Amino acid sequence: MAAPAAGVGPDGLVAAFLLDGAGGGNALDFAGVRAWRPGDGLLWVHMDLTVPATAAWFEGDAGLDPVVAEALLQGETRPRAASLKDGLLVVLRGVNMNPGADPEDMVALRMWITRERIVTTRRRRLLSVDDMRAAIPAGHGPVSSGDFLVAMADRMVERAALVVADVDEAVDRLEEEVLAAESHALRAALAEVRREAIGLRRYLAPQREALARLYAESSPLLSDVDRLRLREVADTVTRHVEDLDAARERAAVVHEELASRLAEQMNQRMYVLSVVAALFLPLGFVTGLLGINVGGIPGVEDPHAFGIVTLVLTLVAVGVLAVFKWRRWF
Repeated sequence: MAAPAAGVGPDGLVAAFLLDGAGGGNALDFAGVRAWRPGDGLLWVHMDLTVPATAAWFEGDAGLDPVVAEALLQGETRPRAASLKDGLLVVLRGVNMNPGADPEDMVALRMWITRERIVTTRRRRLLSVDDMRAAIPAGHGPVSSGDFLVAMADRMVERAALVVADVDEAVDRLEEEVLAAESHALRAALAEVRREAIGLRRYLAPQREALARLYAESSPLLSDVDRLRLREVADTVTRHVEDLDAARERAAVVHEELASRLAEQMNQRMYVLSVVAALFLPLGFVTGLLGINVGGIPGVEDPHAFGIVTLVLTLVAVGVLAVFKWRRWF
């Protein structure tokens, strides 16, 4: 059995709070979670899926519908939202801000939300959840189930905005650097930016659809204010997706410009080599002809022959250059 992650108990509990409906709440241990009853107040339970005890509790004493339990225990899942019976099943993705991780390797947060209880699950740490855990003791937490959903979605989108802005700035920087590019060094940087943009868009696009579906739901868990806030969050995600699309297109244009400049540099170098080869072609023919090992080579006995040949070759080279200039070949 794998050891629980730091801050996670052997029962799989990451955090649990009994919310007071005014933004605050009291932290509970797993015994408090087990002892909770619907009349005690709104309960938030956050569990770690890497601990086997989590699945055992979901499938046993948690009192969850089997469909809900299965959804909360899924491994890799795309953002989605669905209304089931008396609750909302929501899966959202947040950027991975864990040390040494790639932000585009987004972390899934699975949520089952009812009027009396909120159950969330994770496989990796998500800083937006940490923000919520810090806000509740300070009295700045959610006041209802709908408020929890909106606040969590807003926190996740807010962090995604920072990463999208970094992608945009990286493209800006590469657009400037490509103007002075002298090698293939920028290709790796361009490929990295495009990979990051594609990775982020892969989950942000369906997240936009999930949030749009949520504010269109007629669930009693969401007030009119909650729906308006969800719509604003969905609009923000839409802008992020559009920014990522624009960044990908700009990166593609920068890549084409870089490839064009590199091809132009290569063509210039090949042109110079071609001119040099053409210049030495007649000279090489003459020296090759005079270097054949047969009798009758003129000037063999003449001590001035070498100087005469050198002068003739020089004049031929000057003549070839003059023809090139006249024909405007360089």
